[in-house]
Amino acid sequence: MPSRLVDVLLERRILVCVGSGGVGKTTTAATLALAAARRGKKTLVLTIDPARRLANSLGLSSLGHAVQEVDRALVHHHAPSKSGELHAMMLDQKQAFDEVVARHAKDPEAVKRILANPVYAQISGSLAGAQEYAAMAKLHDFDRAGAYDLIIVDTPPTAHALDFLDAPRKLSEAIDSPAIEWFRKLQGQGGSRWSIVGKTGSFVIKRLSKFVGTKFLDDLSVFFTEFNDILGGFKQRAEETFALLRQPRVGFLLVASPEPMAVREALAFHDRLVSAGMPFVGFVVNKIYNPRPVQTSVAQLETALAAQPQIVSLGLSGTTRTMAAQALFNAHGELETLAAADATAIAKLRAVAGPTAAFVEVPLQRDDVHDVERLVALEKFLLA
Repeated sequence: MPSRLVDVLLERRILVCVGSGGVGKTTTAATLALAAARRGKKTLVLTIDPARRLANSLGLSSLGHAVQEVDRALVHHHAPSKSGELHAMMLDQKQAFDEVVARHAKDPEAVKRILANPVYAQISGSLAGAQEYAAMAKLHDFDRAGAYDLIIVDTPPTAHALDFLDAPRKLSEAIDSPAIEWFRKLQGQGGSRWSIVGKTGSFVIKRLSKFVGTKFLDDLSVFFTEFNDILGGFKQRAEETFALLRQPRVGFLLVASPEPMAVREALAFHDRLVSAGMPFVGFVVNKIYNPRPVQTSVAQLETALAAQPQIVSLGLSGTTRTMAAQALFNAHGELETLAAADATAIAKLRAVAGPTAAFVEVPLQRDDVHDVERLVALEKFLLA
């Protein structure tokens, strides 16, 4: 029997929402976090997506690296439970990375030197997997602290969400790359920052200094010396977090839409989750066309239009009413065609979901979901 999302919210400790851009992933994460809080859970929704919609939909003016609590009056309004709490934060990559450095550096002075190093400032913002690693480290910290009953992670679009799983490997590969290892070997002892490792090493260093300056090379040397002491801690944290994401108390929820590109990305990510042994819990498919069936003809529509007071007041001619009826009939036919295409796409996702995974279909909403009231209204589709 398929799982229900409400059971997932009540049973899991971490729920990771992943999906491509524009499929309603952030709205889904916010709705589920609010739903859990309204059912008595102390919930945190953590976003590493730069979109600001999450803050607005939760009644917050902005989101930052500091955790903020959503107004309890909003959370508890007509809620099944009055004991839940909802907290939210948007990850600041640089701050999160700095926190990992501070935790693993050998002393406070070493922390200051690393954080002030211009090489570190560049690497912490651009190193492959840095953002995703920082997010994983923050998630690990929150989980270990145990302050929340449920943590919901709103990840970047799918291409970056793949990096979320690959971050430990990418970071290790970047740090252990042959070029960086070569620079490490050139580090000298005593008064000289760089040793003369043969004629080749001396030649390369001299040539590099002409292009980047000796100050940069000195900064590079200091960075490698200081950063080398905390690499073990970085890798250990990555391995711990990767192991955490495989535990049964974690769930990965794939958010998609019936659009062909979104379906392809959702199927690809599902394959990645399965191959990596990650606990997949289900699909949420948003923005589905689901028109009401209409058994009528153009003539019947024209008769119905003629009886509408608004139409009568316009004094439209019979020809105009006929054209309007035909346009309505054609428009509904187009909606039915879109609905048929959506059904085909949904069938592909259902086929890979399996019999026990949750599978939720959310119809296309008339209005944008941008406040708590509309998030609550969306619950009936997600948790039915």
